[in-house]
Amino acid sequence: MSEESDSLRTSPSAASLSENELPPAPRPPGYVCSLTEDLVTKAREELQEKPEWRLRDVQALRDMVRKDFPNLRTSLDDAFLLRFLRARKFDYDRALQLLINYHSCRRSWPEVFHNLRPSALKEVLASGFLTVLPHTDPRGCPILCIRPDRWIPSNYPITENIRVIYLTLEKLIQSEETQVNGIVILADYKGVSLSKASHFGPFIAKKVIGILQDGFPIRIKAVHVVNEPRIFKGIFAIIKPFLKEKIANRFFLHGSDLNSLHTNLPKSILPKEYGGTAGELDTAAWNAVLLASEEDFVREFCQPVPACDSILGRALLPEGLTSEAQCDDSMRAVKSQLYSCY
Repeated sequence: MSEESDSLRTSPSAASLSENELPPAPRPPGYVCSLTEDLVTKAREELQEKPEWRLRDVQALRDMVRKDFPNLRTSLDDAFLLRFLRARKFDYDRALQLLINYHSCRRSWPEVFHNLRPSALKEVLASGFLTVLPHTDPRGCPILCIRPDRWIPSNYPITENIRVIYLTLEKLIQSEETQVNGIVILADYKGVSLSKASHFGPFIAKKVIGILQDGFPIRIKAVHVVNEPRIFKGIFAIIKPFLKEKIANRFFLHGSDLNSLHTNLPKSILPKEYGGTAGELDTAAWNAVLLASEEDFVREFCQPVPACDSILGRALLPEGLTSEAQCDDSMRAVKSQLYSCY
């Protein structure tokens, strides 16, 4: 490692500190890369990640947080900060904004983030609303399978589904492979009715999309929608205005044509419910993974936080995180869009 790189990470000596100046916080636990050589190459080509500069880049982001947002309650360890650098292709300013957005999102929507742990969501997990398939796609992306027809609105609100999605994203992003490769979403809209679709109005849509696009360090590489009824045109009309062009272009609507799906996701990685050869869809395995991570989520999401964190007032929230008052007419707009599909 060059002397210049070392100097960027070296704390000032005690002699250089004034009498009233506190020494810098101790350096968090060191990082050990778990990427294969192929993924290191992919990260270099796609994310501008240079292994020889990696720790310098992490330290630069850490220093920015300490300087500009000293009261932000966040982890500053290497592995955690790397998620944000990778998600923004090692652009320091954009990575810092993503980190601030990440925490702002969690403060701004208590219905989703309060007491966020697997044991509080056993009913949603048992419904089969969401799972992660056991095989990745050919690019190495985990496949998040969502089945809205499994949700019964009279049992619990739609925010419980969003909580399970967020838990799953948090678990997936712990993997360095996922940080580099991104994820794929497979959404099965079979049996989704007008009454169920109306729960996903502009207010919810903007919140969720704001988090996925600007408030979470993950790369969404594709969204494959299957078995969508005519009502989905109304759902997508609600979602599309909030999508960035890059993400909107990654939506693929297959209808009931599984051959179309198989051109993107091979049969060998899909369960038989989607014309695949990988056995029946199993939700129990992923549920067990989440439930086994209970203590991690309790530490992260179930600790007391200040009612008002001054740092969030200075941060720019993602566009989707607007107040509910701005969407007072959302249900009328939703129903108008949805009814027009019939």
